[in-house]
Amino acid sequence: MEGIVIKKIADSFVVKIHNESYVLSPRGNLKKDGIFVGDNVIVNLTTKTIDKLLPRKNLLVRPTTANLSQLIITIAPIPKPDFNVVDKLILFCFAYDINPILCVNKIDIADEEFLNYVKSVYSNVCKIVFVSAKEKKNLEELKSILSGYISALTGQSAVGKSHLLSEIYQNSNVEIGELSKKVARGKNTTRHTELYCLEENTFLADTPGFSRLDERFLPIEYHKLRYYYPDFLPLHEKCKYTSCTHINEPEKECFVKLSVKQGNLDADRYERYKTVYEILKKEQTYAKK
Repeated sequence: MEGIVIKKIADSFVVKIHNESYVLSPRGNLKKDGIFVGDNVIVNLTTKTIDKLLPRKNLLVRPTTANLSQLIITIAPIPKPDFNVVDKLILFCFAYDINPILCVNKIDIADEEFLNYVKSVYSNVCKIVFVSAKEKKNLEELKSILSGYISALTGQSAVGKSHLLSEIYQNSNVEIGELSKKVARGKNTTRHTELYCLEENTFLADTPGFSRLDERFLPIEYHKLRYYYPDFLPLHEKCKYTSCTHINEPEKECFVKLSVKQGNLDADRYERYKTVYEILKKEQTYAKK
């Protein structure tokens, strides 16, 4: 039978098969090779063992999570968003074949300037959903985005993650109530990833440390970083040189720099790009010595 690993308990794993969960132990080399939350596995319920690990879509090391489909990056007008973290999370998504979703909560208190800024900067980067947990606006759209996938919810404290969870899945499995309580505490005490089943084939990952992802661990060569910025790509095609990194090239030869100067590309996002570029370059150059 096939199931999905939703939790690790000591040397055993909780595997969900349809609507039932089983505590199973890995066979042979699987103990050495490693099994992680999110893995799809073949199990034997008679021997209570995990017999085979199915191919993974991806594996995040920090935090350790397999087969993550989507990352719901939640921001709000209050507290003020940290777009450094937002950009970094989006980069990790693209690097690990995860779909980034920018979820803007508290639109009931957001002014047009804030909403227009988010649209202007990120509409060509990833999907954006604008919601209000308080006024129950556009929650069905967000729920439909989650349906059928393994997703993780991340965002700064006080952006309303627990409120979103409770409103969207108030009639769901009791597990979501436990997850919501964890989020509501404001301090994430999670040490290991765990999947919560929201509905059939729909899981939400409770993970430690998404907000602490370090750009030094990005599996991206610094000179290829430009390819991970979808909003840069149409501009890059107009640069004089195909190898343009948009860093040291003269402005007249770099259409990205020119677009920033003309106000057609957000200057702050470009500065954040340069910062990540320099960090990756320093780290990778040092590693070769």
